Amino acid sequence: MRSWLLLFSCNFMWALQFTCIKLVQDQVGPLFTVWGPMTLATLMLYPLVRLESKSAPSLERRSSDILIFLLLAVVGVFPGQVIITWGTRMSLASNAALLMLTLPVSTAFLALLFLHEKMTPVRWISFGLAIIGVLMCSDVDFRALNFGKGYLYGNLLIFVGTLGSAFYNSYGKKILERYSPTEMLFLTYLAMFVVMTPLTLAKEPQVFAAIPHFSLQTWIGLALLTFFHNYLSMVLFLKALKQLDAIQAALSNYLITFFGIPIAAIWLKERLTLLGIVGGVLILGSTLLITVWESRRASAYAPVPESH
Repeated sequence: MRSWLLLFSCNFMWALQFTCIKLVQDQVGPLFTVWGPMTLATLMLYPLVRLESKSAPSLERRSSDILIFLLLAVVGVFPGQVIITWGTRMSLASNAALLMLTLPVSTAFLALLFLHEKMTPVRWISFGLAIIGVLMCSDVDFRALNFGKGYLYGNLLIFVGTLGSAFYNSYGKKILERYSPTEMLFLTYLAMFVVMTPLTLAKEPQVFAAIPHFSLQTWIGLALLTFFHNYLSMVLFLKALKQLDAIQAALSNYLITFFGIPIAAIWLKERLTLLGIVGGVLILGSTLLITVWESRRASAYAPVPESH
């Protein structure tokens, strides 16, 4: 029960991301939008890591772990945040909405490969309900879809980005055997800082000079991205990931759409349709099915330990 409550909370915070990007896009480029909040979140995580190191028992650490965290940053976080942004700019939003549906399947495949997890019938049903719900919420105009040459590179970038997120969700669970969720997040962000700082300075140097002139709207967007999207939501997600399968956690990400639609409707005055509401209910139902119902079913069929 506690794990799915954590998933609900972090998906609600992630749903703020899209509205926040709208708030900052006039003054901040895509690289700085990721780099700035993530760097501040890294600084905020450091006291938590120090506190944990004093109270928790020391676990076995390896020098090769540095390469693992660089791998999680370069192959997981960077594509999942930066490359998807670039790809969407080169393609259509409707194309991106459909391509993002590959995330649970990609996570399931990589979890099967790295963690030996399985796609049960319940998970397939939940996955199907979630796809229907997301399509209803997305208000996709299928007549406008174009997967021709003009959008090929953008679509490929979006797909690579979803693979990155799937890689982080699945392979990242292996490192939790030796690191706490907070440590894993901090060290991954530290690796991202090393990777992204030279890129941001080279590609978007003008943003740093414009910082004193940021509007209140931009500061609000960056603050929300820092605290909720990059800090608190990720701490909660990794705590939940330690208790649930990577596939369960990934399927819960459809709640982002469930929460994101009313947030955009209230804050950005975007239209909330009846179809979107019905789609949101389906997404909510699929998430409850994959988290609460499946975990209770597993507990009911768990063998009772023998008394001695």
